[in-house]
Amino acid sequence: MASTLPAELIKSLSDQHPKPSDIHFQYGTAGFRTLGSTLDSVMFRVGIIAALRSKKLDGRTIGVMVTASHNPEPDNGAKLVDPRGEMLEASWEGHSTTISNAPTSDALIEALEALVQTAKIDLSKPANVVYARDTRSSGPALVSALEDGFKALKATTRNAGVTTTPILHYLVKSINTKGTKYSYGDDSEEGYFQKLSTSYKKLVAGKAVQPPLVVDCANGVGALVGKQLNEYLGDTLQLVLANTATTIPSALNNACGADYVKVSQKLPPSLSSVLKPGQRACSLDGDADRLIYYYLDDRGGFHMLDGDKIAALVAAFIVELVKVAGLEDQMKVGVVQTAYANGASTRYLQERLPVKCVPTGVKHLHHAAERYNVGVYFEANGHGTVLFSQPTLDKLAEYQPSTPAQSRAVEHLVSLTELINQTVGDALSDMLLVEVVLSHKSYSGEEWNSLYVDLPNRLAKVSVPDRNAFKTENAERRLISPTGLQAKIDELVNRYQGGRSFVRPSGTEDVVRVYAEAALKTQADELAMRVAGLVYDEAGGEPAFRPKEFL
Repeated sequence: MASTLPAELIKSLSDQHPKPSDIHFQYGTAGFRTLGSTLDSVMFRVGIIAALRSKKLDGRTIGVMVTASHNPEPDNGAKLVDPRGEMLEASWEGHSTTISNAPTSDALIEALEALVQTAKIDLSKPANVVYARDTRSSGPALVSALEDGFKALKATTRNAGVTTTPILHYLVKSINTKGTKYSYGDDSEEGYFQKLSTSYKKLVAGKAVQPPLVVDCANGVGALVGKQLNEYLGDTLQLVLANTATTIPSALNNACGADYVKVSQKLPPSLSSVLKPGQRACSLDGDADRLIYYYLDDRGGFHMLDGDKIAALVAAFIVELVKVAGLEDQMKVGVVQTAYANGASTRYLQERLPVKCVPTGVKHLHHAAERYNVGVYFEANGHGTVLFSQPTLDKLAEYQPSTPAQSRAVEHLVSLTELINQTVGDALSDMLLVEVVLSHKSYSGEEWNSLYVDLPNRLAKVSVPDRNAFKTENAERRLISPTGLQAKIDELVNRYQGGRSFVRPSGTEDVVRVYAEAALKTQADELAMRVAGLVYDEAGGEPAFRPKEFL
């Protein structure tokens, strides 16, 4: 094979995908994400980047997911997945940003040549990529541009079609571990469904069948995958799928889905005639990697069970199993949170196991969770998973229990390692995990919710001219820029009982996010509004909310 870049081929294909001159692209927390209509050149270049990344890693398969997750339907994006099913290595985020912003085809080739030199890429190595997309109307055209990028480097590719982001991550890891002692699973959608459903059935064997679960699919790809999962689960769990209009573009994430529920803290209007008092329900987001639970009380009052509640439920269950198995001295369980975690959840967890706070973003949570034998991480927005280290998996495989109770606990732990999609947060895998714990504990939504009482909180966001002007420290809990703004926020926070607030630039949108907590809901709302006002005054931006929502 050629040991230099095929410059003429890259140029001829690149000329068909010119970069808009007025847009600066940035590979953020969740990859590239912006209006789908502006992403043609980015997708072409992502195809090349994925191929080069594969060559750098001796031909191991790289994943590309075309999605904008919980964002509005006109948005789209791309995220690259490394061989273990993880997010792209951090240093390559910078390379991706640089390459996506090369103004011309010639400049692109220069940037690619620089990357080849800097990263010491052997271009004679093969390139292998698996890719997929969600249900967005811009998806097919963007996938076509992506495929041109693959052609530019003659990559060997596999189109996984329309599927969820977590299934794409699962496929990447399964392909790369195929035929090894650490095989993650069969590298197909069927393998994914078989792995999840089989382990779920083992874990609930002998337990009373849970009542039907209402699943808000956000009118996204989760509806298609949820329908298939329902068939695999059979009569062990009935999923009542709602918001399944995947062919109506305007419906995606519109007044439904995990992000809508988390931010608005209310039931999706479309479920008002579906959900009955006492019945539990959950919402996925547009690419099915986030999960939020909720229920209505006897009076029809809405109660949300977010990522913090899921972390508390799951972590306590795993700690209990480890203890019953007699492995507490050899298997340390820890929880990783971000600043968005509700203060009450942090206190609840700290009384039971180690808790670490890291900056927002899956990559930070994932890496911190890897430091534990069993690492539980869930962002408050419902994105999360549980990681079992390889030594822990080996220990479970070789452990000799001395009592029937220990034996059952070990069997359950092994089944959990199969049920949980450890490559990335997976709404459907996490949903089954929650159902397992509720089944074992015989908890209703209300009993689960009573583990601790959330402090009232409010999220807000402010559109700003330059989100990069806002810089943070201490796991994003303190601002260091703009100068003086943190002192003003501190002054405001001190006026409210139980007050806490922080400000951080979004990793996915051109906005600054505001989070506030206080002892009373009216005070949390007011604190969020006032802090958002400080940001607005400082940056000269536009508040991305109507003040009446806070009054």
